[in-house]
Amino acid sequence: MNSINVYSEIGPLKRVLLHRPGGELENLMPEHLDRLLFDDIPYLKEARREHDEFAALLKSRGCEVVYLQDLTAEAIADSEVRKQFISDFINETGVKTSWEMDFLTEYFSSLGTKELIEAMCSGVRKSVAGEAENQSLGSLLSLLENDYPFLTDPMPNLYFTRDPFASVGSGVTIHRMRNHVRTRESLFGRYIFSHHPLYKNTRVWYDRTEVSSLEGGDILVLSEEVIAIGISQRTSERAIEKFSAQVLGEGSTFKKVLAFNIPKERSFMHLDTVFTMVDKDKFTVHPNILNEISVFVITRDPAGRIRIAQDTGSLEDILKRHLQLDKVTLIRCGRKSKVDAAREQWNDGSNTLCIAPGEVVVYERNVLTNQLLEENGVKIYPIDGAELSRGRGGPRCMSMPLVREQLTVNS
Repeated sequence: MNSINVYSEIGPLKRVLLHRPGGELENLMPEHLDRLLFDDIPYLKEARREHDEFAALLKSRGCEVVYLQDLTAEAIADSEVRKQFISDFINETGVKTSWEMDFLTEYFSSLGTKELIEAMCSGVRKSVAGEAENQSLGSLLSLLENDYPFLTDPMPNLYFTRDPFASVGSGVTIHRMRNHVRTRESLFGRYIFSHHPLYKNTRVWYDRTEVSSLEGGDILVLSEEVIAIGISQRTSERAIEKFSAQVLGEGSTFKKVLAFNIPKERSFMHLDTVFTMVDKDKFTVHPNILNEISVFVITRDPAGRIRIAQDTGSLEDILKRHLQLDKVTLIRCGRKSKVDAAREQWNDGSNTLCIAPGEVVVYERNVLTNQLLEENGVKIYPIDGAELSRGRGGPRCMSMPLVREQLTVNS
């Protein structure tokens, strides 16, 4: 099997990439939450316990768990690659003065590889430079007009490993993130898929050097032939066209991309916050999108040209038609209550991680949605998410599948 093998949302999960929350959460400050795309400050000790519970559950179901820190460390084992990685990272932090760049280069270069990655994720406080032996740096810091306390921003969103890169078939997409504060996240993916011994020959469908934003929470691999993608707050129409032109090309099994135009709101940030696949004919859905969604079908004609056409009808009919299903069950987040749907969707009731057909990981707190999943024959594996959910992401957001077993026609 390829090192990347994801041809569905529901095939048994065999290897997955996670990032265990770290010091980046302890560098969140109330006055800078908007800048870092957070609404609250998770308690790190409890967030780690919840995340470890998540990882242990996946392992207990036969899935190998690998961590972003480890893959990155293995990718930059060569001294010249490590040096270039540090340089690229610093260039993307936004620091402008030569003394800042020199300090960060010296500081990062002095750390062991795993310490280096931890420091990059956590962010570098200005106080670290102020405590440096070079006292002139401390003096320069005191003269800065900007009282922002970090030389480099923390990356608290990084435990949502789905967003900066995604597995599609036997290839990956490495993303240009919508918000500047998340740009550096996909740099880890760039180095993993350029230099890691296991992953460096992986086909790249979309790269972070593109001009339009694309994020992994908007990409759902529905089958070997059909991909769903969200036109969302974070993924642009141009990026979808560029991605589709690549993924529908030669050497690919994919025949069409279904582009879902969803509301451009923070609570509807990505397609997978309102729509996920839990079995071959069952999907979670936030009720609000049923009245507002438009779907566009992207294909390649016999002459090789990309064609785009709007599809019409109910979401059930559209899914049945394109996935060749006799029936489709839409499991509504929060049942039929507008209030409950809004609350549980905010806490990622629709954001499930399927680990096998009809088996999903969910946040325990979304009681009504979880009950409805069970009533529809879906086996749930609830995990605590009181702290993890503060980052506005669920089990699917927190996981990047690397390998799923491929399903047979009758699976």
